[in-house]
Amino acid sequence: MSWELFIKWLPSFLDGAWLTLQLVGVSVIAGLILALPLGIARSSRVLAVRALPYGYIFFFRGTPLLVQLFLVYYGMAQFEVVRTSALWPYLRDPYWCAIITMTLHTAAYIAEILRGAIQNVPPGEIEAARALGMSRRQALWHIILPRAARIGLPAYSNEVILMLKASALASTITLLELTGMARKIAARTYMHEEMFLTAGLIYLVIAFVLMQGFKLLERWLRVDACQGR
Repeated sequence: MSWELFIKWLPSFLDGAWLTLQLVGVSVIAGLILALPLGIARSSRVLAVRALPYGYIFFFRGTPLLVQLFLVYYGMAQFEVVRTSALWPYLRDPYWCAIITMTLHTAAYIAEILRGAIQNVPPGEIEAARALGMSRRQALWHIILPRAARIGLPAYSNEVILMLKASALASTITLLELTGMARKIAARTYMHEEMFLTAGLIYLVIAFVLMQGFKLLERWLRVDACQGR
């Protein structure tokens, strides 16, 4: 591939990369917010409390993201009540369908990460908090969740990288994110290998930056020291 052709299409690749970052950034942050109550409920000892989040997590972890994406983008339009509702302007937009699906999908995985992290908080710390007179809610917010965040951070960083790669599926519903843009340019130039290789290199750069960012965050939070105690 000539440098002239690369420079010509670089702005389009950057537009696709920016859309990819939007999809991943919004979904993993919104998914974390949604996963917080789900993970807490999943770690409950009461069967009735953890039953509903278990069903949610079982569905979204047990079915492919592509199927979920098609169900939201193509399936919701089949219902008249959806087409006449206030949500229809969003549910007919592929951008919001991708955001909603990716958020629901990653929330299930993050909830399981959070559940495992909560259950791995040393019991002695919880007992110490209760001995100091903290209520269960105070112990949860001041002791359990901060420690669980440190324990679960490496797994959460892996989930973010996985969602970066999974965002390529958004191209199947006409979104011109990085993979979709590479497919569009390849169709115009007939240089499939070069264009998809360029997209792959951009994915590698984004993943490298994200990994380095999480490493700095883990170092700042002293995750290794936390895991060792």
